[in-house]
Amino acid sequence: MSEYSGRDKEDSFRESLTGKEVPVLTLDNKWYRLLSRIGHEDVQKQENRLNELLRRQGKMNTEIKEIKRLKKGLMEEIVALADAARSGDQDSLKKLEQKKLLVEECNERMATYEDDLIDVPREIEQINKELMLMTMECCYETMQEYTDDIEEIEGWVKQIRIELKKRLVRKQEMEAKNHEIYSYMHDIFGASVVNLFDMRYNPADKHPMSAQEAGKDK
Repeated sequence: MSEYSGRDKEDSFRESLTGKEVPVLTLDNKWYRLLSRIGHEDVQKQENRLNELLRRQGKMNTEIKEIKRLKKGLMEEIVALADAARSGDQDSLKKLEQKKLLVEECNERMATYEDDLIDVPREIEQINKELMLMTMECCYETMQEYTDDIEEIEGWVKQIRIELKKRLVRKQEMEAKNHEIYSYMHDIFGASVVNLFDMRYNPADKHPMSAQEAGKDK
């Protein structure tokens, strides 16, 4: 991965998003699985802001639907009261005026929610893009850290392999020398004398055929 300044990196990320429709990240389970692998406090703060806006948007949409339902019921009641009010029924006329006031109140509340809803989607889009950029930045940094660790471990493994190879060669050399010494001792002093030694490492275990041959000579 090539290294470049934070500003260049951010500009490159922004350019990569130009003209693309960015899905709402907090509504994507894959994004949450990704977040669990990079974890970042700033990302979580932005996530909370976005979720709060989504909840607000959802609440306003629900409120508008409820107001429309209420207004529809009021309009049906107004139609039912209209004939009686035209006939001079004062009670019906009074109720009709009350219903009309409630309808006006519904219209005002809907207008307020609809005005707010004009701005909320833009805010969601903006915060979502910022969250996308922050996620990309965190992913980049995390992958860079992992890459540094991978390269360090690869270097360590390479060195260990070299050292292991050297030690294996040294081990084989010492086993060969032990076997030579054991063979000479066996040939010169005999098995009964050699067996008196407390051998933590018995070359005969490594070269049984040679030990047998040495015994035959005796």
